[in-house]
Amino acid sequence: MVATPGAELLPTAKPVRLIGKNGERAPKARAAGHPMPAPEELLAAYRALVVGRRFDRQATSLVKQGRLAVYPSAHGQEAAEVGAVLALRRTDWLFPTYRDSVALVTRGIDPVEVLTLLRGDWHCGYDPAAHRTGPQCTPLATQALHAVGVAYAARARGEDTVVLAFLGDGATSEGDFHEALNFAAVFQVPVVFFVQNNRYAISVPLARQTAAPSLAHKAVGYGVPGVQVDGNDVAAVLAVVGRAAERARAGGGPTLVEAHTYRIEAHTNADDAGRYRSDDEVAAWLDRDPVDRLTAHLRRTGALTDEAVAAVAEEAERVAADLRERLPATTPPAADELFAHVYAAPTPQLREQAARLRAEEH
Repeated sequence: MVATPGAELLPTAKPVRLIGKNGERAPKARAAGHPMPAPEELLAAYRALVVGRRFDRQATSLVKQGRLAVYPSAHGQEAAEVGAVLALRRTDWLFPTYRDSVALVTRGIDPVEVLTLLRGDWHCGYDPAAHRTGPQCTPLATQALHAVGVAYAARARGEDTVVLAFLGDGATSEGDFHEALNFAAVFQVPVVFFVQNNRYAISVPLARQTAAPSLAHKAVGYGVPGVQVDGNDVAAVLAVVGRAAERARAGGGPTLVEAHTYRIEAHTNADDAGRYRSDDEVAAWLDRDPVDRLTAHLRRTGALTDEAVAAVAEEAERVAADLRERLPATTPPAADELFAHVYAAPTPQLREQAARLRAEEH
């Protein structure tokens, strides 16, 4: 029988899974040939998940206290962010979205610097070159083009750098996503496009964004392999992104990974999620919690001790306390900075807006 052209690019019918929702090993068929990460890798992921969730909760509280302008919570999506970051080398580049603060903390960036942008400061807070991490991107999918450009340049310099671009499901409806995927495919650029499919682009459900069998199937039309992964299974994310990164590093070109996950909180503090989804839907995803799943697996295998649980919990509380203490001590951004760098020379409209703001302040 002659193989169908492009069949090797198609994702599996079900997302790759290594750990079941109760911590058990998933059936071999669901692993799709991906090996279970080593115990030390899973313990590192456990630490990052616990610290990341505590950071996320603390950031949400800071918004409610008026000490942050906005915060897009990653609660429920931590395994996708943590697993993808831990699968990279320190020399690789990361291009995040506004929802990927937990990924940046996992990357080793100071939590206060991570939240600088979300306080209304025009600086991104951290040094992108030092951390090999682009600024968190609010416009949907524009960072995909930045990722492709950096990867293309790195390859031209003879580096073995891999670039990972975080995207949301809503970003796959943007032209920039398709342009980035097409360029990366044609020029075999070492990029991993990592889509966190949390079912909603703000309030627009996935069914109103695409009729494709999955978002991973979108890769096939560009000659790129697509992979579906259980985004609440950090072990599976580590394995899938790790394989995609090494394929890219070896000259195999880009991969599109779709991580099936869910955001438990609203889109941001300005969103009322109750208007477009039910409590029962949220409860069903709470039962698939990524932290609980990995904890149960590590307990089953004997890799996680009570002492380790206590030590990680204590570390997470230290991170939260340090964030509470240091964030308010930073200098509030000057209001005039809102208008300072929009254009080389301020337009009449900008000058008028700046004058109105100064009048309101006084």
